[in-house]
Amino acid sequence: MTSIKQYLLSSIGKKVVMACTGLFLCVFLLEHIYGNILLYAGDDGSAFNEYSHSASHNIIIRIVEFALFGSIIAHVLQAIIITRDNAKARPVKYAVPTSHAGSSWFARNMGITGSIIFFFIVIHLYNFFLPYRIGTLPENTTLAMITKAAFQNPIYVGIYCVGVTFLFFHLLHAFKSAFHTLGMNNKKYTPLWNIIGTGFAWLMWIGFISFPVLFYFNLAGNNIPSI
Repeated sequence: MTSIKQYLLSSIGKKVVMACTGLFLCVFLLEHIYGNILLYAGDDGSAFNEYSHSASHNIIIRIVEFALFGSIIAHVLQAIIITRDNAKARPVKYAVPTSHAGSSWFARNMGITGSIIFFFIVIHLYNFFLPYRIGTLPENTTLAMITKAAFQNPIYVGIYCVGVTFLFFHLLHAFKSAFHTLGMNNKKYTPLWNIIGTGFAWLMWIGFISFPVLFYFNLAGNNIPSI
């Protein structure tokens, strides 16, 4: 038990926790975008509402939700700890940061992009998760109707688009970095992870940003009643 604790507290252990929780969150993104796609079913939001209702009453999914929230917290805390440890290890910055040559600003500032994404997640949960899972929806109001109303609010649409765009840049680096941390990088597989990671980031960005854009310009969701 002590050896496990020592490993998790070590530099590589912290990075492995970051990688594993990050990959788990990527799996959640796939599940989340699948649920959102049901908004395009062309009905009154019934498919999306039924999916959301089933998810909230499924014991397995509820357990996964606790794992999800735990992963988010662990991912954020590990990011803070690793950033702090790196700062302590190099208290004086180089006059010429040659170690970052060729890397993008987003790759060098994962902590900043991660913080913006976390802020977006908090807003997102406040607008959708809390009213539906913990609170009570107004009479004759469905989650699809609330979603439609949110995506017709220019302020929330702007916040959503910014959050999803930062998620895109975060994923571009984080996905392949996770496999690197887990020791799955070599001349044979590294190009594959790069392709999969880039494709995944683009898929998530195009998929998620389509909802606020299409709903805001009335190109989708017209069959869903308005509040």
